[in-house]
Amino acid sequence: MEEAAASSSSGKTTGEKDEGTTEKCVKHCSSSQRILLVGEGDFSFSACLARDFGSAKNMVATSYDDKEKLLEKHWTAKNHLEELNELGCTLLHGINVKDMHEDSFLKDQRFDRIIFNFPHAGHDPALRERDEELILRHKELLHGFFSSARCLLSENGEIHVSHRDDKSYKYWDIRSSAEERGLILKEMVKFQKNDYPGYHNKRGGGIKSNKTFPLGNKSFIFKFSLKNDLEDNESVSKVYIDDLSMDFSNLIV
Repeated sequence: MEEAAASSSSGKTTGEKDEGTTEKCVKHCSSSQRILLVGEGDFSFSACLARDFGSAKNMVATSYDDKEKLLEKHWTAKNHLEELNELGCTLLHGINVKDMHEDSFLKDQRFDRIIFNFPHAGHDPALRERDEELILRHKELLHGFFSSARCLLSENGEIHVSHRDDKSYKYWDIRSSAEERGLILKEMVKFQKNDYPGYHNKRGGGIKSNKTFPLGNKSFIFKFSLKNDLEDNESVSKVYIDDLSMDFSNLIV
């Protein structure tokens, strides 16, 4: 199966469940769901899901960089892209999460799960993660993502954002950003990297772009749904975080 170029349709509808197949689940995702993964690093997370599902025909996996730039930054992506291609995944490169709903292929799709793992607006050698200017850039990224993602979400679908929620990262205020765009926090659950064999989170920028970064013990999956789906539900699950003592000095430089 050929990769679909950014802003061009591959001519097929993705995410259709194969009749007669057995549903397989990987934590919070199912092979019966239409899944969009955005901001992929080396595509190891997508490959993990596809491998366990035994097929990726229900998946669309995207990167911000074009394919050439992606392979320069994340040379480990090559094998994962090949594996995903063989398993039937639709691969898109050069997709900006802030306007992905305008992409000629994606705009006609609706997804049951939209997954953005550890979003980051980019590194600036003059700024540290605790600096207000960089925090504002991260918040702008999330604002744009939620605005665009909700346009691609199925009626009962969920947006999953994996994020460290301590120290300066807590001030990104993911929940408020989502709620301002017509979404509501449905649940927060611990993100356990061991649940996704073969997944390697990536920094995404600079000479260390293909290196991982520490996830600590306060990484969570924030699950959001369209506000109308839960506006009458008063028992939304929450996890409260009070301990902000973790040392972030070695996280990102």
